[in-house]
Amino acid sequence: MANEENKDFNAMLKDSKDMPKTQTVTDERSIKKYGGSRMFFAPPIEYDNVMKGIPRGKVITVGAIREYFAKTNNADFTDPITAGIFVSIAAWASEQRSNDKTPYWRTLKADGELNPKYPGGTRRQKKLLESEGHTIIQRGRTNIRYYVKDYETKLFIFTYSQAFSAHSKLSEHPQ
Repeated sequence: MANEENKDFNAMLKDSKDMPKTQTVTDERSIKKYGGSRMFFAPPIEYDNVMKGIPRGKVITVGAIREYFAKTNNADFTDPITAGIFVSIAAWASEQRSNDKTPYWRTLKADGELNPKYPGGTRRQKKLLESEGHTIIQRGRTNIRYYVKDYETKLFIFTYSQAFSAHSKLSEHPQ
């Protein structure tokens, strides 16, 4: 994203864009890649709600959030493009609020990678995660990336009741 200081991310967060909804994908490559044809689209605010539920000391990946939305909404997968965009919107919206903060730094990219698109980039996310007890490792020499060490052991796992509660909220909206 560019010109973040000029955008109203909280307005973007609340714009449901006719979501939640499920669409049928007909492209064979996509069906094969994602394991089915039912693609779910969650509204931006739902990413924010999930991110707010990740406790201190735990982390989650965008992929895990996508799997959660797919499972709780009878879909094969959740759209990966909007997921990445909406996670970033949730992070920037939190920065623009004086209260009701979202601990966005606990949401990682695939394989536990830190997200350079968050406010303050990977440097700030690294600092926040380290303050919660996580160890950050660097990989690469020219294309340097940062990862939470052993992130798999620190993953937040949704319980059945949490999944059911979130599904009930999303089901209140027509698909």
